Amino acid sequence: MEISPLDPATLPDATGNYTHGTLVAGGRRTVFVSGQVPWGAQGAVPEDFDSQCRLTWANVIAVLAEAGMGLRNLAKVTTYLSDRMYREANSRIRREILGDHRPALTIIITDIYSEEWLLEIEAIAVE
Repeated sequence: MEISPLDPATLPDATGNYTHGTLVAGGRRTVFVSGQVPWGAQGAVPEDFDSQCRLTWANVIAVLAEAGMGLRNLAKVTTYLSDRMYREANSRIRREILGDHRPALTIIITDIYSEEWLLEIEAIAVE
């Protein structure tokens, strides 16, 4: 299986550790990760954004691991932020977690189901 970025020369450069599109060739399995939130196994929700973001990514990673996959299998990530003020911290933490892997990416500023959650992340992974 090969995940290749699609960055047409006719579009502005994709900055911020993402690609305009993702081509998946030879994939055998697809995992749709439901929206993961900053809710720990014991039901605790951290108060600050950085901790919530890291916990939410840990939850995404746990779902991927359950399918025998990892971050390199991510083809598409959608992040929902409760406020625009979190966009820089979100980008910084995402780049830290994903390293040089660049999936297709969407970030939406919106209300989140629970007022204490500052973000939610859903994803599509392939193998």
